[in-house]
Amino acid sequence: MKKEELKKLIDTAAGRIPADVVIKNCKIVNVFSGTITEGDIALCGGQIAGIGEYEGKETVDAQGRYAVPGFIDSHIHIESSYVSPEEIGRLLVPHGATTIIADPHEIVNVCGIKGLDYMMEAAEGTKLDIKYVLPSCVPATPFEHAGAVIGAPEMEEPIRRDEILGLGEFMNFPGVIQADDAVLEKILTAKRVGKIIDGHGPGITGKELNAYASARILADHECSTVEEMKERLERGMYILLRQGSACHNLRTLLKGVTRENERRCLLCSDDRQPKTILQEGHLDNHLKICVEEGLDPVSAIRMATLNAAECFRLYDRGAIAPGYRADIVLLDDLKEFRVDRVWIDGELTAQEGKYLPEVHRHDIASVKRSVVVKDFSREKLKMHLSSDHVHVIEILPGGVVTKKTTAKITLDQEGEFVWNPDEDIVKVAVVERHQGTGNVACGFLKGYGIKEGAVALSIAHDSHNIIAVGVNDEEMEYAVRSLIAQNGGIVLVKEGKVIESMPMPIAGLMSDRSGEWVDEKLNAIHEKAYTELGICGEVEPVMTLCFMSLPVIPELKLTDMGLFDVNAFSFIPVEA
Repeated sequence: MKKEELKKLIDTAAGRIPADVVIKNCKIVNVFSGTITEGDIALCGGQIAGIGEYEGKETVDAQGRYAVPGFIDSHIHIESSYVSPEEIGRLLVPHGATTIIADPHEIVNVCGIKGLDYMMEAAEGTKLDIKYVLPSCVPATPFEHAGAVIGAPEMEEPIRRDEILGLGEFMNFPGVIQADDAVLEKILTAKRVGKIIDGHGPGITGKELNAYASARILADHECSTVEEMKERLERGMYILLRQGSACHNLRTLLKGVTRENERRCLLCSDDRQPKTILQEGHLDNHLKICVEEGLDPVSAIRMATLNAAECFRLYDRGAIAPGYRADIVLLDDLKEFRVDRVWIDGELTAQEGKYLPEVHRHDIASVKRSVVVKDFSREKLKMHLSSDHVHVIEILPGGVVTKKTTAKITLDQEGEFVWNPDEDIVKVAVVERHQGTGNVACGFLKGYGIKEGAVALSIAHDSHNIIAVGVNDEEMEYAVRSLIAQNGGIVLVKEGKVIESMPMPIAGLMSDRSGEWVDEKLNAIHEKAYTELGICGEVEPVMTLCFMSLPVIPELKLTDMGLFDVNAFSFIPVEA
């Protein structure tokens, strides 16, 4: 801040000169004192000059609405919304979001540092303040081929960028606990420049949790029980209470929030698809749930604002107070949390559900052609089995955890799988799409329910190779080839024809279209998946399939390198 800017701010705060904007007649929620007072808010440029009684060049009548600090989502993957950074801003700001802490883990696994560069440059096209962390686990595991390898040497430059808050969720918690040398180098790379390290430690407890926390892992969004939450809080970690499109932990964890620990509790979405945003909202919906579960509204607002700001060292925001960034949300009430207007950095940015600024989209050329497949053919889908007794990945409804089981299947004379419509077992394949290795691995999937055609995706956590499932090799081959031709995304095939698709030209992970368009496409994909392909109604056809290749979630998964037993932490043969 220049001296003349500071002088203007002080003069405005003192009432010597009129404010640029005054928001009058509002009930101001003070997250420091926990009180609600009536008064005006004076803005000077992008900052709050004061609260009380003020006159300004421009006056906004809040008509008795509640003024609260702008909402901060403490952990989100933009890629999981299937839209670009500019578009996620257009969708979230009308719901009160002014800052998000984004982990571009997915695109960096596909495109490396150029993926991070794209995300940071694209973020300049939205008023939403997108703060990034540097992905810590690229690749997520050594059991699959990703589009990049980001070790400690590759982290040296980006971790020093002012715009990077620190290291993203450290999913390799076994590496931390075992003091793996490469892991320690990553942690020290962040520590040497004074940056934070975010966490991801599902299920760890006792001395293992002590080991993880001793590396000063900042926070964890993977708690599924109050017991896990309390144990982490006692070890000095922040807890991010998650309510996303896929994982819903908020209502459960709210039972563990107390007056004593609420200042260490934050709100996050992790993933938020357009359908969820358009139908339910964002952190405004989280706040509504908090109050429904009996939490004091001011405590809930504090979790969505000041707590998150302090956790991630964003000391210029998170409160309505003199000298703080003018990120302000007007709410109709503190029960439904309907958002009336949103100011970001002193600028009115959303009103009555509409994002006001023009959306400027960044060029996607650097991340567009990400599907690189070598020598793919139907022959690569052949398995040449010698036994009809095989290991099977069984889908468990309602989540992404699978069961390791076995089954007897039908084979032809050449040892190839013959699909039986009376048995809910189909072939699943993962096709490497980054390094041109030519890798194709096949296995069997139970519980997906597909009865016709095939589905192929270029979204397959966490390395995002192509994953395909179908009733025969012909349909699967056509689906994979169609996906390659459209540069990634989602493809549904029936009788050798594409019946629905959604291109995702941004790294094969995100559309360059609007959130509404993506929502319509996903609705059409879901409808045809159920009605045309016969996929089980209890299964979300896209999200379920894209997690069948993630070799860090039990029990059995498939990567481009083979069938992986997560509990044994080793590859196993398809034949049982």
